[in-house]
Amino acid sequence: MSVQDLANDMKARVEGGAFDASIKFDCGDDGVLVIDRQSVSTTDQDADCTVGVSLEDLEAIIAGDLDPTAAFMQGKLKVEGDMAVAMKLSQLL
Repeated sequence: MSVQDLANDMKARVEGGAFDASIKFDCGDDGVLVIDRQSVSTTDQDADCTVGVSLEDLEAIIAGDLDPTAAFMQGKLKVEGDMAVAMKLSQLL
């Protein structure tokens, strides 16, 4: 699955939702996924919080197969910026 495929999947979860911040998932060479309030993009831009994660692990998190907290504790994702924004992800996932 590509970052664009993940962005398309996330659009339905984000539109009309209550997520009130911006977060960027940086998947390195595979691209970025940016959620900015009720919009989803694959265009790299500044965000309140940046999460470094592999595309494979991001897919697993979105599918519900990998717990974000466990992924953080295992070093599978790295958070830069506002940690409170990262904690709000449960609203979307």
